[in-house]
This record gives sequence, C-alpha cells and structure tokens, in this order.
Amino acid sequence: MTGLRLPEADASVLARRDEIITALRAIVPGEGVIDREREMRPYESDALTAYRQLPLVVVLPSNTQQVSQVLRYCHENNIRVVPRGAGTSLSGGALPLQDAVLLGMGKFNRVLDIDFPNRCAVVQPGVTNLGITKAVEHEGFYYAPDPSSQIACTIGGNVGENSGGVHCLKYGLTTNNVLGVELVLITGEIVRLGGKHLDAGGLDLLSVVIGSEGLLGVVTEVTVRLLKKPDTARAVLVGFPTSEDAGECVARTIAAGIIPAGIEMMDRDAIAAAEAFVKVGYPLDVEALLIIELDGPEAECAHLLEEVAAIARGCNASTLRVSQTEEERMGFWAGRKAAFPAVGRISPDYLCMDGTIPRKALPLVLSRMRELSEKHGLKCANVFHAGDGNLHPLILYDANKGEMDAAEAFGADILRLCVEVGGVLTGEHGVGIEKRDLMPEMFDEVDLAHQQRLKCAFDPESLLNPGKVFPTLHRCAELGRMHVAGGALPFPDLPRF
Repeated sequence: MTGLRLPEADASVLARRDEIITALRAIVPGEGVIDREREMRPYESDALTAYRQLPLVVVLPSNTQQVSQVLRYCHENNIRVVPRGAGTSLSGGALPLQDAVLLGMGKFNRVLDIDFPNRCAVVQPGVTNLGITKAVEHEGFYYAPDPSSQIACTIGGNVGENSGGVHCLKYGLTTNNVLGVELVLITGEIVRLGGKHLDAGGLDLLSVVIGSEGLLGVVTEVTVRLLKKPDTARAVLVGFPTSEDAGECVARTIAAGIIPAGIEMMDRDAIAAAEAFVKVGYPLDVEALLIIELDGPEAECAHLLEEVAAIARGCNASTLRVSQTEEERMGFWAGRKAAFPAVGRISPDYLCMDGTIPRKALPLVLSRMRELSEKHGLKCANVFHAGDGNLHPLILYDANKGEMDAAEAFGADILRLCVEVGGVLTGEHGVGIEKRDLMPEMFDEVDLAHQQRLKCAFDPESLLNPGKVFPTLHRCAELGRMHVAGGALPFPDLPRF
C-alpha cells in the first residue's frame, strides 16, 4: 500500500483482537463474524482495487439491533468501524483499516414495504438498486437513479455516495429520490430522519446523511420514492466527427430548454470496446457518440426527437439512429452500461475517474484532456453523463509495467482541471481515499474545518470510517468541539439533534 496514507493503527486495539472477536461473536452469533485471514480476503478492497488492506475482523449483522450493539461496543471500547455495502465503490470508500471492524451490511437485503398509493417503498440497505425496480415494475413503477453498476450496487451504498446514473439529468440523484432513512449512530442510538411524508420542517439532516460516505452513521433502512414508468421512451444514437461537436450538441440541447431523460457520451475507444462487448450496432467510424433518451407522452417524444435531430445536424452529426422498439432502446443502453467492463478488453488496467463540470466547459475540457493524455503518456477512454457534466474518464494503464503512478497523476490533473473550470471533484463516486488529498484544491482550511465539525457532531471520537474524505483528520477537540461542564450544556434552550 505504498503511497497511501491511512490513520496509524491503534496498537492497544490490535493487542485486544481476540477479546474483541469474542465480544462480537456474542452480539452476532453463528457465521456473523469472520476473523480468518483467507476468509477476510474478499473484503480487503472495494472496486478501487489498487489499494488493499485486511480489516481487524468482519462482522455481518442481520438486524438493526445487532448493528446498534456492535456500534455501541466499538464506541465504548474506542474501536474504529468501516461500514461496507456491496463493495462497488470506486473511490476506496469501503477500504478497511488494520485496526477497524468492517461492518458488512449484505444481510440487510429485504424489501420491507411497497406503498403504491404513497408512491414509495421501504427497503433495507442491502437491496440492490435494480432490485427495487424489479420489485415494483409489475405495477408500472420504477426507481429512477440507475448507476451503471445497478445490478450489483446496493441502495445503502447509493445513499452513502449520493449515486446518480444515466437518468439523473431529468430525475435527479439519490438525494432527490430518498424520502427517509433509519440511521444508527456510533453510540448505538437508532434515529429516523424523514419518512413517507414529504419534506419536514427544521434542519435537513436527511440531506446531510445522503452522500456522507459512512462518516456519520450506519443506514439500516431506506424509504425511496417510486415513479410511474413513462408512457413512451425513445433513444437516439448520434455520431460526431469530433468530441467537441458532441459536446456542443449537448450544450445546445439543454440551452433549447429540452431536458432529456439522459444524455450519455462515449469517445472512439469506448465505442469500439462497448460494441465488441455487446454488439448492438454502435457506429465505429465516429469520434464521439451521444445516446439521448426522451420520455413522456408519445406526441411530446416525437416532437422532441425532431428538435434534437435538428440540433444534432447543426452540430455536424454524421450518423443518427432512433430506437424503433423497446428492445432496441435497451440495446443502446446495454452498450453504455457495459462500457466499464468492456474497456477491460483493450487495457489490462484502468482507473475510473469522476468529476463534474459546467456543461458549457465540455468542449474545452475534452481538448485539455487530450493534452494531459500526451503529457502523461497514457490513453484515456471517455464515458460520461454528458447531460449534467459528470465525467468518467477511464485512464488506461498497465500496473505490471509500473504505470500506476502515472495513471494516478493523470487522474489528479483531470480533477484539478474540473475544479479550474468551475466544477467539482466528484459527481457520484464520492471522495473516499481516491480524492481525499485533492480536497484542498476545492476547499480552503476554513471550509474543511467546518465540514469536520459536522462530523464531530455525529462522531466525536472519529471512529466511523476515519482516513476518508478529509486530507487532515483533526481531533474534534482541536476544532473547538462543544464541551459539557458539570453536566450542563451551553445554551440549553436551543433544540439539539
């Protein structure tokens, strides 16, 4: 794990490993505790596989009370905890620590309640993203956010990273589609934020928890918003001679007041890899390909398709193909959703980046990324949510040839470029460890200190997922944590969480 700084292991915790395992077995009996090295290997990394670390022990609770008891025990004994969902995180957010309990939520995999009249469902965090749609599609409903990993990623991880997907342009990210959560704090206290009702008054703590990357608490139940399936959905493949032309088409489409369900973009390398993988008829003689989907009433879709086609031709589109059947539409998306694994056909390793930029900066950023590719001597395949400016450049490298450092430097330069043009470091993958040391590119010391004070309000001893997100992990006391003197809180009249 060269080059990666993690919090220094607590020797006293390591010395108490056997005692800790015994205590955890009493809380989660049977097969709920994994402590042998070989059996813990599957948990040593998430989808950012460049970094690996065995945990102290793996615990797999099966109900909220067990989660509460595990967290309370760890809090009382000053033991760190790393929450983990399906392990599909691309930012190292679930990377274990040597002295930390890895809390796996895989057994929380039930749909608890489907409420069609209120258009919502209550699910456990281990239910897959696609599993929610499968559970409600028989009544014509679905769950809108759809990350490319939706067949495997779980709703708990989606909440932790505020995941999006190809349809988030029109229907929003996880934060726009979650109504409530049940959350267990590090003290073991179980709290509920939100619910089946719409927005409540007071502090919006639900939005604080969504995207908090496991730093504030462990989610054990999620209430999600369900949407009715649109009457019609049509997708169009548009090929362009240059990536800049494709970027211009995206900007003009949104500027015209058209909000498609999704606009995705792939460059030549990604197109070739995806077509070889799924064989859906992508054009191979173009430099960039847009997949634009329009949904709603049939007449509206037909009108907007004409508008989009006219805009595309005005941006030098060289090919244009509209889906004629539902099967063909799904085929268009199959190639895009398989783009990440498909790139494995053209490179032994790749680093998937995640940054977001203003749409108008897309042509400039694509041009600058080509310059960075030459600077670092590595190719880059581009696949991204063009409609909302969320880039996912895939940096191609060979770790066996010692190219890992160059790939990381290339990725860091891409993220700096995103911030430079007015964007942000992450759109949906989270900060984790991957972007942790780049946070000062976007936030100054005051900003970061305020963010850490928020963490201190939930987790005063920094026991939950330490070493992630913040480049310098201060002790809460250093940040002026509120002290209790003689059992009396300052300003007792103020409402507190």
